[in-house]
Amino acid sequence: MSKLFTGLVLLLGLVSTIATAQPFNEQTYQQLQADQQVVLIDVKAKWCPTCAKQAKILKRYFEQHPDSSITLLEVDFDDQKQWVSHFKAPRQSTLVLMKGEQRLWFSVAETREDKIFAALKAAESK
Repeated sequence: MSKLFTGLVLLLGLVSTIATAQPFNEQTYQQLQADQQVVLIDVKAKWCPTCAKQAKILKRYFEQHPDSSITLLEVDFDDQKQWVSHFKAPRQSTLVLMKGEQRLWFSVAETREDKIFAALKAAESK
């Protein structure tokens, strides 16, 4: 019974992560822009420890704010160089908050939870 419960908890955590983060694609992004939705662009790499730390912070934010209207799109630093350049990301672990064409926040390698949470909360109110 204990193993079943542990498995269920892990599965729910995975579903939660999947529900909040989507791989970046141009069509989705353009539609969100047209709808004036707040979008968090997470430029990340699988091998990046800073990105992993940011992912944990973002997961906590969306768990604590399940009604968040922010859409999280993940740009693969290694495979989506066109979009890395488009968002002017100097490296992996870049976070960019957008609403329409307006950039609300830009951060490189930020891992302080309070700073990330504050930026996300401020964007929610725009």
